[in-house]
Amino acid sequence: MARGTQHRKRRPQPNARVAAAPAKARRPKHQRWEDQLFFSRLRNHAKWVFGLLILVFAVGFVLFGVGSGSTGVSGVLQNFFSNSGSSGASISSLQKKADANPSNAQDWRNLATKLEADSRIDDAIAALQHYTTLKPKDQNSLQELAGLYLRRANEEEQVYADSQTRTSVLAPILPNSPPSTSDLGKALASLTNPIQSAVSGVIGTTGSGAYSALVQFEDSAVSTYQQLVKLSPKDAQTQLQLGQVAQAAGNTKVAIAAYTKFLKLAPDDPSAPTARKTLKQLKASEKATATPSTTKK
Repeated sequence: MARGTQHRKRRPQPNARVAAAPAKARRPKHQRWEDQLFFSRLRNHAKWVFGLLILVFAVGFVLFGVGSGSTGVSGVLQNFFSNSGSSGASISSLQKKADANPSNAQDWRNLATKLEADSRIDDAIAALQHYTTLKPKDQNSLQELAGLYLRRANEEEQVYADSQTRTSVLAPILPNSPPSTSDLGKALASLTNPIQSAVSGVIGTTGSGAYSALVQFEDSAVSTYQQLVKLSPKDAQTQLQLGQVAQAAGNTKVAIAAYTKFLKLAPDDPSAPTARKTLKQLKASEKATATPSTTKK
């Protein structure tokens, strides 16, 4: 009995509760406080970096005029030093030096070069005229001077053409106007047109001044090429250039002589066919406009 009882005691009771397994201890989550401290410092420093970059970009926009259509402070500095050339000399200093040494050709040459570089063409022409007077055999400078004359002639021609266009636009001829020979036409012609008077007073003065300057510059260019022809009488291209410039200036006599010499010097030149055609037209024009007394001679 005792053994059976002891054996039964060893058996587990059916209603006995099984002890729960001990719960696993959770690993404490790492707070990464080192990373938080690092990024906090980085943000603090980034504020200064971004502020510095904004300041640099702002200064760059002001200095270089980015997006404003101007050159900013750099343009001001460039304008400030615009009077200084590659050698550091300004126009005023070159002018004083040339005036103090009027017989020193190199001073006038330097002044003309600087003035031309600064697009002061009329002043450059004056300086170059003085230089070529001192150095009349400098063909390169004479070519340059002739080029400046032609450049100014083209500019004045454009001014004259613009004035003529504005005159025709602002004071047009009325349509269906009666013939000028009729009584009504004569009566209308005797009346003063206020529009035409105003236009002729303002635009007419500009046009006449431009035309006078145009003629003067073209004549000066012809004279300069004549100097070049004297220095190189056998240079066919110089003769051709003289003919072209004289033709544009309306100097038919000089143009005919220059084209004739060109064809003698270079009859097989690529420009020879055009020169022959032009020469024929000039001779025909001269013959048509010649007076009877001139024709007999």
